[in-house]
Amino acid sequence: MKHTTVCYIEKDGKYLMIHRIKKKNDCNEGKWIGVGGKLEDGESPFQCIRREVKEETGLILYAPKYRGFITFVSNEFGTEYMHLFSAKEFSGTLKSDCDEGVLEWIEKEKLLSIPMWEGDKIFLKLLDTEARFFSLRLEYNGSRLISSTLDF
Repeated sequence: MKHTTVCYIEKDGKYLMIHRIKKKNDCNEGKWIGVGGKLEDGESPFQCIRREVKEETGLILYAPKYRGFITFVSNEFGTEYMHLFSAKEFSGTLKSDCDEGVLEWIEKEKLLSIPMWEGDKIFLKLLDTEARFFSLRLEYNGSRLISSTLDF
């Protein structure tokens, strides 16, 4: 099982998203996701999200907010534990090219209409509220969400 991070960086009513269309054998192929990646040995979730955001976008995060813990269970990809962050404070210049996919600022109102994992829609709605820290378990059969359990 793997541990990952993801951050939804917000600016002017938009989130910075990656359209995953560049990597081969990518479980997220064709989908829009937030910025993040795998924790390295000995790395904290905060260290990981700052490193991943810098590597993928060129941006430097200030005070990312730890919002939730997501457990993905998949018959195809196994189990993944994801640390969910949001951020509004950052500096730097957005990279014009990202190895993971195409970076784009997407209006929040349009997020639910672009190709993404069904479970992501659940926690994206929570990010737009002042919901306290939450835990969300998402179970998939292939790319189909078959169950979700939300705990506060």
